[in-house]
Amino acid sequence: MASRGEALVIDPALAPQVYAAVAAARRLKIVGVADTHVHADHLSRSPLLARELWVPHYLPAQNRVRFPFEPLHDGDGIPFGGAALEVIHTPGHTWESSTYYLRAGSVLTGDTLFLDGVGRPDLEARSGEAEERGRALFRSLRRLFELPEETRVLPGHVGRPLAFDGVPWAAPLGDVRRKLALLQLEEGAFVRTLLARIPPTPPNHRRIVELNEMGTWPDEEPRVLEAGANRCAVG
Repeated sequence: MASRGEALVIDPALAPQVYAAVAAARRLKIVGVADTHVHADHLSRSPLLARELWVPHYLPAQNRVRFPFEPLHDGDGIPFGGAALEVIHTPGHTWESSTYYLRAGSVLTGDTLFLDGVGRPDLEARSGEAEERGRALFRSLRRLFELPEETRVLPGHVGRPLAFDGVPWAAPLGDVRRKLALLQLEEGAFVRTLLARIPPTPPNHRRIVELNEMGTWPDEEPRVLEAGANRCAVG
């Protein structure tokens, strides 16, 4: 996200030099890095990027990670240029999961809401906790749907490779809500259907979570750890 020559990088999953190069090409100064939650499907490049650029690393408030960060709470703002992202706490995929809303008309939903599904509530869940998180996700989605229907949904992932063509992977919030049958259900049916459709667990997710909580880079090859399809969405 960029405004008046300043940019924020959200949920970076590529090498830091990629973001630095894009910013330089567009004459932008990166002033912060933010994650929507502690990721289980890919290695977060946020600690690397924040250290390399000497900028704040924003994360939703939680006690999971073991490195310094700028904690975010519901209603906080992340400033950049002449704008700010508003923090909306949207627990469900994880307890700390948050969504970042730009009042100009975009919402960065991380792994809470995709264009073709919602976030799975079971990863790293204790016994019986997935159902509780499913109910929290239902309430979080209801809160998101209070935003204007024309708000562009910018999710954290997509189920297929995307071209680096400058075209955002996005859709209006109202269209996403009407398209997904899961979102038409009441709470009980939503939770039951959600839990019945949980996809296979992402490979190496425990190792990835461990590294993301430590904020350290692995000795093993990252491409091996991250191999396989993204499996955080339930459609």
